[in-house]
Amino acid sequence: MTDDEFDVLDELYFVQSFHELVDLTGKETDALRNILSNLFEKGWIRIFKEVDEEVPQEEIDLIHHAEEYIFLASKEGLMAHNTTD
Repeated sequence: MTDDEFDVLDELYFVQSFHELVDLTGKETDALRNILSNLFEKGWIRIFKEVDEEVPQEEIDLIHHAEEYIFLASKEGLMAHNTTD
């Protein structure tokens, strides 16, 4: 896990919007899109349209629609975050 991935996962114990993540992490929008994409590929985050409506995996487009999503660490992501030295 990279330091950037750790920092983003650290903010995803609770649901956060893309813009909240920009503010909380201080990451540039393009960098945050890439980090979220990497976390998604690893299965470490879940992506939602609304708090109770997860986006189907085949419809996720972080490059064009990241600002429209809200994010939450998955169980696997929380476990990876908590076992990182």
